Amino acid sequence: MNNSSTLHAIYISYDGMTDPLGQSQVLPYLAELSKKGISFDLISFEKESNFKTHFKIIETYCKAHQIHWHPLKYTNKPPLLSTLYDLARMRKATKRLIKTKPISIIHCRSYIAALIGLELKRKKGIPFLFDMRGFWADERIDGNIWSKNSPVFKHVYTFFKKKELEFFKESDHIISLTEEGKHEIVKHILPSINPDKITIIPCCVNLNLFDAEKVSESKLASLKNELNIPSNQFILGYVGSIGTWYMLPEMLSFFVRWLLIYPDSIFLFISQDDPKTILREATLQGVSHDKIRINSTSRTEMPLYISISDCSLFFIKPVFSKIASSPTKQGEIMAMGVPVICNIGIGDTDMIIRAYNSGLLINQLIESAYDQAISVYHQAHFESSAIRKGAVHHFSLDEGIHRYKSVYERILSVP
Repeated sequence: MNNSSTLHAIYISYDGMTDPLGQSQVLPYLAELSKKGISFDLISFEKESNFKTHFKIIETYCKAHQIHWHPLKYTNKPPLLSTLYDLARMRKATKRLIKTKPISIIHCRSYIAALIGLELKRKKGIPFLFDMRGFWADERIDGNIWSKNSPVFKHVYTFFKKKELEFFKESDHIISLTEEGKHEIVKHILPSINPDKITIIPCCVNLNLFDAEKVSESKLASLKNELNIPSNQFILGYVGSIGTWYMLPEMLSFFVRWLLIYPDSIFLFISQDDPKTILREATLQGVSHDKIRINSTSRTEMPLYISISDCSLFFIKPVFSKIASSPTKQGEIMAMGVPVICNIGIGDTDMIIRAYNSGLLINQLIESAYDQAISVYHQAHFESSAIRKGAVHHFSLDEGIHRYKSVYERILSVP
């Protein structure tokens, strides 16, 4: 692929580009792929509050990288009907683009977008890349977003599991975030599938941005002062949203046990969630508010905030659907050379942590397991360079872009 033979692709995402996820897990890939001779029309659904705040920034970014962005307003009420309404607008926007230019491929992020990709593959013969991002229907059940006790949601779940099989069978290629997810498809969901049809691309990290060598000691000292954290205090960090998958009560319960061994510690939350939610749960778990710090920051400042932590913690709900998940935070934390404490059973996390001695794994979310992990941590030695090496090997954005480019070439049979 080169600029002399431009290919036209439609990228459809039901996630917004003004969301942190879109900014870290969609735009960087499209920006680099556009340099390799692919012209992108990007359809996304934007939450109103984020759109108002970040529209100009994202619009400028897209224009600078020759990405033709078509943002649509995301609707969430009433449930199901709002999704059907958005789906109709997604279909209309895609069909309008197909009429204006020759489309070489439709790249669909997750299941809602894949409904359009499958439909147009069947009707128009346009190659369809299914970027699955996880077992979406199972995530809705596991996250208590849908209830199988509801006849409506049970029907919707059954519909999407049927469609999931169709996506796997009829797409031209599949992207899985994890080896564990691929294994589930090949061994249990669709044993007849050719394993070569599935490429692993985890949630990758911009290693130039997330680089501890670019964070100065003076900036770290200044941030600690700003957050009112004494220079000698141990900082346990958490990055990202709270709720659904990320288990705030359990993390605070772990911190209670942690304080028994490391009483001069602070739990720093870098999150856009309401601080009252975190402080309310801290009270319930018996954690004094003076042991908690809560702040939000821009993506460009995130490396600094991660660097301030001596160790990072995240607990993710250990359910079936999470075997296909690749926590963005893991790659970012490891890229900064910071060790991780997390629970087992989440995507390829276990394998990566063991391979690079990049942290500790907790087998059960109970006090005795917390105590055991804290005891091991007390005696452990973690090498920042080895942790960084793990991020370079598994979460490199450059490698992710290379794999996407190879998938495009394979689908389009470009030498």
